[in-house]
Amino acid sequence: MIKLSIVSPCYNEEAVLKDSSRQLLSLLDRLEKAGKITRDSFVLYVNDGSKDRTWQIITELHRDNPRICGLDLAHNTGHQNAIMAGMMTARHCSDAVVTIDADLQDDINAIEQMIDRHNEGADIVYGVKVSRQADSWAKRTSAQMFYKLLESMGVNTVYNHADFRFMSRRALDALAEFPERNLYLRGMIPMIGFKTATVDDVISARLAGSSKYTLRNMLTLATNGITSFSTRPIEMIITVGVVMLFIAFCMLCYVIGSLILGHYTNGWASIMLSIWFIGAALTLSIGIVGTYIGKIYIEVKHRPLYIIKDSIGECGKPSEKTAKPAT
Repeated sequence: MIKLSIVSPCYNEEAVLKDSSRQLLSLLDRLEKAGKITRDSFVLYVNDGSKDRTWQIITELHRDNPRICGLDLAHNTGHQNAIMAGMMTARHCSDAVVTIDADLQDDINAIEQMIDRHNEGADIVYGVKVSRQADSWAKRTSAQMFYKLLESMGVNTVYNHADFRFMSRRALDALAEFPERNLYLRGMIPMIGFKTATVDDVISARLAGSSKYTLRNMLTLATNGITSFSTRPIEMIITVGVVMLFIAFCMLCYVIGSLILGHYTNGWASIMLSIWFIGAALTLSIGIVGTYIGKIYIEVKHRPLYIIKDSIGECGKPSEKTAKPAT
C-alpha cells in the first residue's frame, strides 16, 4: 500500500469544491478498502490566489474532515506553478501524488488504474484523453491543434495528455532538480526518463461553474511550451530569411531585365507592398527572438515560483516556503 496525496489546483472554484471533495474522499475510502492506499492518504487543494471564497471553503472542509488539506498561495501564480507548489509540498509527506483539476473533468476512477500501473513498476502514469465529448467543439479543436503544433516544433510531450498524472516520490524528487522558472510540466516530466505508463481518461462535464482556462491562458501555455522546449521558431527565422533573400534576388533580376528591355513603370503599390512585407517579417522575427530573451531574463533572476501564505492539514508549512524546485 502507498500513502497517496491528490493535489488539486484551485482558482475561483467555490462552486465545485464541496462536490469535488465529496467525490475525492469517497474515492480514497474505496481505494483504502481495496488495500491500494493507506488510511492517512489525503487531498491537497492549492488555492492559487482566488478572489472568491475558495480558501474559506477549503478551511471549512478541513474542519469537517482532516483528510482535506490546503495550501494558500500569496497571489495568483498560474496553473502550472500551483501544481508544482502542491507536488513539491506533498512529496515530503506521501509516497506518491496524483494531480487533477478541481472541476473533476478528468476520470477519477482512472486513479486506481494508475496505482496498479505503479505497482507494476511505473514511476509516472499519464492520463490520456480518449474521449472529449463533454468539451465544446472549439476546445476540442484547439486542443488537437495545440498538440500537433507542439509535435511539429519538436517538443516531446504525451499526446492528448494534460496535467492528470500519477508520480512516485522518486519521480517527484527528480522533478525537483529542474531549475526552470518558466514551467511547462507536460514537457518537463517526460524528460525525467523513469518508466512510464498510460491509462484512459474519459473527459466529463464540469461539476459546476465555468472553465477558468480562457483562450488567453491556452495561448500563453502554448507559447510557453514551444519556447521552453524548442528552438525551432528561431531556426525558422533563418529559413524565412533565406527565402526572402531568394525572392529579393529574383526581383533584382526582374528589375534589371525590365530596365534592359525598357518595360518598366514606377509602381507605388509594389514598393509599399514590399516595405510592409519586409517590415512584418522583421517585426515577427524580432518578436520571436525577444520572447526567448525575455525567458532568459526571467530565469536569471531566480525568483521563487510561488510563496505560500498559509497551509492547513497534515503536510503543514513546508520547510522552504519559497519552494524552489531543488531540494
